[in-house]
Amino acid sequence: MKAIVRDVYGPADALELREVDKPSIGVDEVLIEVRAASLDPGVWIFMTGRPMAVRLAAGLRRPRVAVLGRAVAGVVVAVGAGVTRLRAGDEVYGTCQSGSFAQYATARQHRVAPKPANLTFEQAAAMPISAVTALQSIRDARVQPGQRVLITGAAGGVGSFAVQLVKVYGAGVTGVCSTSKIELVRSLGAEDVIDYTRHEIDRGGARYDVIIDTAGNRPLSLLRRATTPRGTIALVGGGHATGWLLGGFQRQMAAPLLSLSGSQRVRGVAARERHEDLEELTTLVEAGSVTPVIDRSYALADAPDAMRYLAQGHPAGKVVVTAAGRR
Repeated sequence: MKAIVRDVYGPADALELREVDKPSIGVDEVLIEVRAASLDPGVWIFMTGRPMAVRLAAGLRRPRVAVLGRAVAGVVVAVGAGVTRLRAGDEVYGTCQSGSFAQYATARQHRVAPKPANLTFEQAAAMPISAVTALQSIRDARVQPGQRVLITGAAGGVGSFAVQLVKVYGAGVTGVCSTSKIELVRSLGAEDVIDYTRHEIDRGGARYDVIIDTAGNRPLSLLRRATTPRGTIALVGGGHATGWLLGGFQRQMAAPLLSLSGSQRVRGVAARERHEDLEELTTLVEAGSVTPVIDRSYALADAPDAMRYLAQGHPAGKVVVTAAGRR
């Protein structure tokens, strides 16, 4: 099969389209014919091997899994002996074990779910990591109806889902984005939008019951100034910090301690991959409450270009790799 492979950590220039062996499945795994896969900052981290702490999981000197990519949508073609939830022919989406930038990928059965019937494979591939992270961020922040919620990076992969999901939870949304994305964020359900090129998030003082910080590039002191005294700050992802060992993830790791220094709650969000969350999202998607936003789609062979575009840091929604792809 064809796959996007790298032998060493490094930039997108190290990626190659190669013929590799089709992966074999374990007892609780399924083999998926990949129709689409999506990009996220985690894919960039596993490609570059930075911050260095990621190598404890991915391989110290070189990647243990040569094929890049995790989020996947496709069709089940084989199932392991212990698989009870899925069968050959099922259209599914979720996260995979063997790398999703390929014609075939393996996934554990508890990390995939039936694809929403009203989504294309391309749209479905946009959801498994970003939409699940958004959903779990809202849960971890304990968003309640009537609250005021601020979402930084509101036009990004996680942020575009978070805006829609906060509305589902009955709270009011203020999105933070650049000038060119204001209309998109409003169309997703934001009642107010802050253009970060003109205003900072604390422009009105401590206004927000919850801040979901997906951008990761604002100091905690600023986030706290914009949060009510007993509000909650949910820290999502490592942002753009460049620490050699932990990157921006030290904020998430320190969140329990940060909560001890005042009345505000600080939560570090580390997404957990579970089919139950995918099934909940499927219900919302099929009801029309949540819709993936696709910025660009690339053919599998053009995955290095997709990674370079992601690295620019400003996609509106998700970047996807498909069998056909288009620019």
